[in-house]
Amino acid sequence: MIDRRLFTHFDWLSLSVIAALALIGFGSVFSATHSHQPGIYQKDVYWVIIGAALMLVAIIVNYQLLERLAYFVYGSTIILLISVFFIGSSFSGAKRWISFGFFTLQPSELAKLGLIIMLAKFFSEKNMPNRGMGLKDLVLPGILMIVPFLLIAKQPDLGTAIILWMIFWSVVLMVKVRTKILAGIFLAFGAVAPFGWMMLKGYQKARLTSFLNPDADPLGSGYHVMQSKIAIGSGGFFGKGFTEGTQGKLMFLPEHHTDFIFSVLAEEWGLAGSFIVISLFLILIICGLNTANGSKDRFGFLLAFGITSMFFWQIIINLGMVSGILPVVGVPLPFISYGGSFLITSMISAGILLNIKMRRFIF
Repeated sequence: MIDRRLFTHFDWLSLSVIAALALIGFGSVFSATHSHQPGIYQKDVYWVIIGAALMLVAIIVNYQLLERLAYFVYGSTIILLISVFFIGSSFSGAKRWISFGFFTLQPSELAKLGLIIMLAKFFSEKNMPNRGMGLKDLVLPGILMIVPFLLIAKQPDLGTAIILWMIFWSVVLMVKVRTKILAGIFLAFGAVAPFGWMMLKGYQKARLTSFLNPDADPLGSGYHVMQSKIAIGSGGFFGKGFTEGTQGKLMFLPEHHTDFIFSVLAEEWGLAGSFIVISLFLILIICGLNTANGSKDRFGFLLAFGITSMFFWQIIINLGMVSGILPVVGVPLPFISYGGSFLITSMISAGILLNIKMRRFIF
């Protein structure tokens, strides 16, 4: 028997926002690809259906099961990340995908959720000092983060690695760290930053330098940002209309259906449409924080907060990237950008948020 209270406390607002974003995302992918790459939007239909089905599973199955399966989930994602280097498929110089014949999996997307679940379990079971965690307290959770971080950065996938980094520090700061320890850590990272720069690939360095001066190489590393800003600016207040944008028709902007999908959307729907999408994201983040705050246990709180922080940083980095405020690091926009593994991970994560909110009064 299903407890009727689950439906009473169901978060219909969040579900409506997620459905609206997914619908907007499909429309944007269709507009960006229907004239030159129709196979992409056709595949997107299947990914949306699969993602919705898995989100339903994530809603139905009690989220507390994830606490018991945390080691298995985290370990499985690590195994998949390692497998990429042996049986993975390469594309544009990156080795990030595992082909299973009828579909291709990107383990780095699942690793984000695996890390969140593992951190939620770790910090929910550990008694934290009242004055905050010290350096010793951060060693084990730091290892939990650094292992998938290095494996993903090696692929290379700098964008996803950065998201893992931001998720980790968001959760750690929420749990509480001593101020002196935190300051010391960031000073140490600042000292080793030059060595990190030396380890970056050539195209990654070019992306970061083009952020400072995209006009220096308008046909090379600065091309994406310049075309993206042109598309966003040309949309005006109400946009050029659905499927009428130049990015969809003439394909001036590479990756216009994935990382730069917001540029397509902004050109076609203008400031008004962009404002609606950003407002929907804002509602999603507020609902996520509200879910975390109202959760019935510490694991649920940290799980909801971790997922919300994942959405938040992906949104902030993508919007900053396409508008030229942040460097181009290859971070898709949740529910909007095309990508099977990315969309499925987002839908499952959203389902878990709905699960936590729905069960906050059920013991």
